[in-house]
Amino acid sequence: MRLLDRYLLRELLIPLGYCLGGFLIFWISSDLLREVDDFKERGLSVRDVAEYYLVMSPEFLAIVLPVALLLALLYALTQHTRHHELTAIRAAGVSLWRLSLPYFLVGLAGCAALWFLNEHAAPASAERADRILNRHTASAAPAAERRWVRNLVFTNARDQRTWQIGAYNVETHEMMTPQVDYLLADGSRRWLFADRAVRTNGLWLFLGVREFLEDARINPWLMPARQTNALIIPEFTETPEQIRSEINISPELHRPVLSTRKADIPAGEILDYLRLHPQVTEQEYRWLHTKLHGRLAAPWTCLVVVLIALPFGAAPGRRNVFFGVAGSVFICFVYFVLLQFGLALGTGGHLPPWLAAWGPNLVFGITGAWLTTRVR
Repeated sequence: MRLLDRYLLRELLIPLGYCLGGFLIFWISSDLLREVDDFKERGLSVRDVAEYYLVMSPEFLAIVLPVALLLALLYALTQHTRHHELTAIRAAGVSLWRLSLPYFLVGLAGCAALWFLNEHAAPASAERADRILNRHTASAAPAAERRWVRNLVFTNARDQRTWQIGAYNVETHEMMTPQVDYLLADGSRRWLFADRAVRTNGLWLFLGVREFLEDARINPWLMPARQTNALIIPEFTETPEQIRSEINISPELHRPVLSTRKADIPAGEILDYLRLHPQVTEQEYRWLHTKLHGRLAAPWTCLVVVLIALPFGAAPGRRNVFFGVAGSVFICFVYFVLLQFGLALGTGGHLPPWLAAWGPNLVFGITGAWLTTRVR
C-alpha cells in the first residue's frame, strides 16, 4: 500500500471512529433518559443496564454504520479540499478514482461488517435484550421455559411432510410428542407418532415410535404399520435452521396486514422458508422476495455511500466543515424515504421485488458515479 493510501486511510478512520462512538453515546444517553424509570421498576442493576445496551449495540450499529461512514467521508474529503490536498494529489497525476481506492476498501469492509451484523448479530439482539429486561420480574418465565415453542406446526410443502410438535426447544432442538404426516413413494401416507425426538449426527432420532399407514384405497382408517423404541428416517431432511425459519416467518405471513417494517429476519431464514414452500400466494411471494432482496441489498449501502460522498466532498472550493454534516443528513433522509417507499411498492405489487429493494442503491450509486466523473 502506498504512503498516500495509508495517509488517506488514517484520515478517514479517525473521524469514522469518532462518528461511531458519538452516535453510540448519543443513542445510549437518549434511550437511558427515556427508559430509566422502566429499568428501576424492573429492578435492573447498573450491570444489567450495561449488559442490555451491550446486547443491543449490534442492532444499533447496523443502522448507523452507513450514516457514520458517509459523515466521516464527507468530513475527510472536505478537509482535504479545504487544504488543497486533493488538488495537489491530482496535479501529481493521481486520478480521483485511484486516490479513492482506500475509501472503496473501507466501503467493502463496511459491507462485510453490515452483512455480519444483519445476518448473525442483530437478529438475536431483541430476544436476548428482552431476557435481560425481565430477568428480575416475578412474571417472567424461567429461562428454560422460554426456550420451548409450544404447539408448533411445521410444513414442508416441497416434500409433502407436515410436522406437529407439542413442544420444540429452539436451542437443543429436542422435540416432545412430535407427529409427522409424510408421503410414501407408492402414493400412500404414513403417520409417525413419537414420545420425543432429538437431533444426532445431522439426523432426527425418534424415540417411542408408533407408525400408522393411511391408504384410502384399502382402508379408510389408519392401520398400524410398526412400533419401535428408536427410529431414524434419513428421508426426513428438515433441519433446525428450516424449523427456525418457520417459527419466525409464518406468524408474519398470517397477520391480517403484512408489515413492511419487519426487517430482522435473516436472508438465510427467508431462503430456507422458500425452499420448503415453493408454492406460496402472490401476496406472500411479494412480501418474502421483497424482504429477501432488501436483506441482500442492505450491506451494499456502505459502497454506495462512497460513490455518493466522492462528488460532494471532492468538488473544488472552500466549504465549511458543517457542509459535510448537513449534506450527510439530507442524503440519508432522501435515501431512507426512497427505501421505505420502494419496499412499500414492492410488497404492494407495484414494483418487482428486486427493483423495490435495489432501487435506492442503483439510483444513488449510478448518480454518484456520474457526478464523480464530472468533478474537475
